[in-house]
Amino acid sequence: MYPFQSNLLTRLSFRAPTFTQTGSIGHRLIALIRFVIAIKYFRSSTALLPFVFFLLALITPFTSIAQPKSQRSQQPTVKPTTRILFVFDASYSMFGQWQSGMKIDIAKRLLGEFLDSLRSFDHLEVAFRAYGHQHNLRPQRDCKDTKLEVPFDPDIRANVAAIKRKLVDIVPRGTTPIAYSLEQCGDDFPVPGSPAVRNIIILITDGIEECDGDPCAVSLSLQRKGIILKPFIIGVGLDENLKNSFGCIGKFYDASNEETFKNILNIVISQALNNTSAQVNLLDQIGKPTETDVNMTFYDETSGLIRYDYMHTLNNKGLPDTLTLDPVQTYHLVVHTIPPVEKHDITLIAGKHNIIALDAPQGLLSLKVAFNNYKTLKCIVRKRGEMQTLNVQDFTQVEKYIVGKYDLEILTLPRITLSNIDIAQSKTTTLEIPQAGMVVITRTNEGPGSLFVEEKNKLTWVCNLQENQIQENIVLQPGNYRAEWRSKSAKESIYTVERKFKVESGSTVSIKMY
Repeated sequence: MYPFQSNLLTRLSFRAPTFTQTGSIGHRLIALIRFVIAIKYFRSSTALLPFVFFLLALITPFTSIAQPKSQRSQQPTVKPTTRILFVFDASYSMFGQWQSGMKIDIAKRLLGEFLDSLRSFDHLEVAFRAYGHQHNLRPQRDCKDTKLEVPFDPDIRANVAAIKRKLVDIVPRGTTPIAYSLEQCGDDFPVPGSPAVRNIIILITDGIEECDGDPCAVSLSLQRKGIILKPFIIGVGLDENLKNSFGCIGKFYDASNEETFKNILNIVISQALNNTSAQVNLLDQIGKPTETDVNMTFYDETSGLIRYDYMHTLNNKGLPDTLTLDPVQTYHLVVHTIPPVEKHDITLIAGKHNIIALDAPQGLLSLKVAFNNYKTLKCIVRKRGEMQTLNVQDFTQVEKYIVGKYDLEILTLPRITLSNIDIAQSKTTTLEIPQAGMVVITRTNEGPGSLFVEEKNKLTWVCNLQENQIQENIVLQPGNYRAEWRSKSAKESIYTVERKFKVESGSTVSIKMY
């Protein structure tokens, strides 16, 4: 047997799994071929090599197909359950004429046809509430005339059939208690089983509130409590002067005719059931979306609840990554740069790729010290002229900041303050402070004391001495200092001990307070 045959035998034969091992068909075929190669090379020839390579090439696709599913792709994300509560206006005004007939008849027919289209949807539950259908306007209108006629049920087909049957029986009779009806809707939704459940109201009405309620306040309260997402309102043949009354309740759609009503229902259900795509462009100073690697949080603009939280990423083409977001929401986006940048009232267009752009040009701040005598050394960073602390940066880190001017307070003794420090786009601003020195202060016994830096015939407090210690080591910046100390047992100020000393970079000075 030639040497190359022995090497090939070692690589193929001894690394092959046995035929009895658990594995895919492809793996077992490879093991078989390796075994055949090993036997052949013991006997001599290279004539079998082309045939073996042909077999290996032939079965290679099968080895990848036979891999466990978990190795080929990630598990699909679970689609959220959407619960849609139809709130139907059955007040007396629905007897009014609209297009080809009465509003009530047209709304019943179109809603029934639309419900039929929902029968095949997965992860969808529907329910039906009506108002104004139980009591007459006279002798006295009933402002609590609302009822959940068909509660939620996981069986979408059964509930669609139940709602259609109920629609047949409904006859307009009473008033329009929109606020009270919406308030009752809060109890119609089952307790969410997970954050993935989305509760949505679709209100179909031909008039405004008639019972002195505040539908806007009720809707806002339900949203802030996280019970529902922003409702959809479909106006059926509304007067022009009434159309502006619904914007504060939710997303309003004006159904001016029957065809529009059908189209609106399809638009609403598309937004209710489908997410849409978006990307967040973090723009540099020339308007290019080059900034990235920062966390961003999408809040519900109305309720303030967190909806999404992502680390911003550029894809392999250098473009902002595509996100999948719920188009029903209006968002407040916070990008957690230093300082953060925000954008309010973000609305998405369902079915389109939405681009959300924010100005977020950033530069870098690097803090250095020639030789670090400190165990830890930190720097407070503030916007120029402001007292709010944006960040406490460690001297071992390089940190990103939105371009602009900053004030720094370095926590040395004494403090080093640097004003009007410029952070420029895509550049690193490096600041280096002098190497510190050290003073060793020894006292005869315990007692209060302080350190002061002396500049231009003025003493500025630096720190207090540890009252219960008789010796301590203090790291100080270069400069002229005074130490003031009095023994705890001395009860008169004239026994104050004062020592002047100078600290130089990298040096240690010993001071005896006696």
